Amino acid sequence: MSSSNDVGMEALTEPYYEALRRGELVVQHCKACDRQIMYPRHLCPFCYADDLDFVAAPTTGVLHSFAVHRVGSPTGFEEDLPYAVGVVKLEGDVQFLARLWPDADGDWGRYACDAEVVFRAADPAEMERRPVPWFGLPG
Repeated sequence: MSSSNDVGMEALTEPYYEALRRGELVVQHCKACDRQIMYPRHLCPFCYADDLDFVAAPTTGVLHSFAVHRVGSPTGFEEDLPYAVGVVKLEGDVQFLARLWPDADGDWGRYACDAEVVFRAADPAEMERRPVPWFGLPG
């Protein structure tokens, strides 16, 4: 059973998830103060305006931290092992948790904190299963 708050949250986040399903990365944007916002909110956390829309996000960022999960995954992620997640910061101070593509060696050994990463969309089936942004190393 969903509450009316759940319905409001789905309407708020649907443009973000729909963009991911199309292979695009968007962030919320405040028209009043021209700041980017992540994750979607009803009011701008900087100026409290409600004049918000979604805009294309930068496709490159900096990897602030990351973790490779090889064992002991949370319930529901067992079939994904091994996998990596990281905190990616985009230009404009937007940051979020993302999945990381394996590197050229099929692992994550070439990743490092403060490295540049690039948005690379996952296929539509993966986006339906787990709608999150995916980043990889450049090149």
